[in-house]
Amino acid sequence: MPAEQTSGEHLDRSDPGVRPAATRSSAEVELAQAGGGARVSALGRWRALAFLSLAELLMLSPWFSASAVLAALERQWHLGDAAKAGMTVAVQLGFIIGTLASAVLNLPDVFSPRALMTVSAGLAAAANGVLALCVNSAPSALVLRGATGFFLAGVYPPAMKVAATWFREARGLAIGILIGALTVGSATPHLIRGLTNLPWRGTLVMASALTVAGAAIVVWFVREGPYRFPPARFDVRMAGAVFRDRAQRLACFGYLGHMWELYAMWAWIGAFLFESLRARHASAYLGANASVATFFVIAVGALGCYLGGLASDAWGRTALTIAAMTVSGLSALLIGFTFGGPPWLTLLIAAVWGTSIIADSAQFSTAITELSPAAYVGTALTTQTCAGFALTMVSIWMIPAVVRLLTWRWAFATLAIGPVLGVAAMTRLRGLPESLMLASGRR
Repeated sequence: MPAEQTSGEHLDRSDPGVRPAATRSSAEVELAQAGGGARVSALGRWRALAFLSLAELLMLSPWFSASAVLAALERQWHLGDAAKAGMTVAVQLGFIIGTLASAVLNLPDVFSPRALMTVSAGLAAAANGVLALCVNSAPSALVLRGATGFFLAGVYPPAMKVAATWFREARGLAIGILIGALTVGSATPHLIRGLTNLPWRGTLVMASALTVAGAAIVVWFVREGPYRFPPARFDVRMAGAVFRDRAQRLACFGYLGHMWELYAMWAWIGAFLFESLRARHASAYLGANASVATFFVIAVGALGCYLGGLASDAWGRTALTIAAMTVSGLSALLIGFTFGGPPWLTLLIAAVWGTSIIADSAQFSTAITELSPAAYVGTALTTQTCAGFALTMVSIWMIPAVVRLLTWRWAFATLAIGPVLGVAAMTRLRGLPESLMLASGRR
C-alpha cells in the first residue's frame, strides 16, 4: 500500500466506495456496509453490549483499589503525600506506557481485541493480587501498581473498538454505556471498603477476583459485531495520525481538557469528602460514610454516560461535550465552597460533578471512531487514551500540593482549566466541515 494512503492525513472522501478500506473513515465504511446488507437484530446488539459492559465493569476494578484503601496504607506504611499520590499515579504511568506500546505496535488492530482484553485482564489481576498477598512496603507496591496499569491498557481501548462493531446510529449511546460500566468498576473498591470489614489486602484480592470474572465473560460471551473494521497491517506512523489530522487533533484536545479534570477528581474526591466531614464534625452524608459517598459520587457518572450518549446521538458530539464540560467546570469551581459545610450540600454538588464530569468521556472516543481511518480505529483510540492519561499524572500530583498551599476550598478549582480549554477545542471542531462526519451529520 502506498505510504500516502496510510499517512493519517485528511483524504478525499468524495468516493468511499472505490478507496481502500484502510484509508476510509469508520463512517464511510459503515455506509458501505449498510449498502452491502450488514444486519444485526436490536436484541442481539444490546445483549452483546450488556455482556461487554459487565466484563468492563469487573475488569476495571483494580484501578482505584489502592486509592480505596489509602487510609489503611498510610497508617501501616507511614506514607507521605508523594507516596499517597504515587499509588494512583503509578497506575496512570503504567497505563500510559501500555497504551503507548499498544498504539505503536497497532495491537488492537493487528490482533483480536477480545484476546488482547482477556490476556491483559488476567495479567492485571495477577499484578494486583501479588500486591495484596505479598507486598509490605511502598516501593514494591508502586511497581506493582504500575504493572497493573500497564496491563489494563489492553482492556479499555479494545473494548471500545468491540462496542463500535455492534453499532452505527446509536454508537454514542453504546460507548457511553460502556464507559458508564468502566465508571462503576472504578468506583467498586470504594463500595467494598465502605460496606465490608475486609482488611485492605482483602479489598485488593476482591478487586482481582472481579477482574478474573470479567475476563471469563469476555471468553464465553463477548464477540465482535457485524460492522467490523477492515484488517490492518503494522504501520508505526499510525500511532501519531490522530495529531496530524486537523479534526482528530481537535477531538483529542477536547479529550485532554476533559482528562485534566476527570482522574484528579476521581482520585481525590474521597479524601475531600472525608476531610469535609471531619471539618464539620459530622459522621455521614445522608446516612452514608465517606467511602460509600465516594462510591456514589463516582458511580453516578454511569447515569451521566447514559444520558450523554443519548444526547450526543440526538444533538451531536460537539454539542454534548461542550455542555458537559461547562457543567463540570462550574462544579469544580463551586465544590470547594461547600467544604466543611452541610453534608447534604457537599454531596449534592459532588453528585452533579460526578455526573457531568464523565458524561462526555465516551463521546470523544466515539468521535475518533468516526473520524479516523477505519483499519486503525483501535490504534487511534489507544493513542488518544495514552495522551489523556499522560496529562492526568500532572493534575493528580498537583492536587495535594495545592491543598497544602490553598486548602481544599480552592484545590479543585484548578481543575476547571481543563474544561475551559476543552470547550474551546470542541467549539473549533464544530465549525469544521469534517464535523458533519460526527453522529450522522449532527456534529
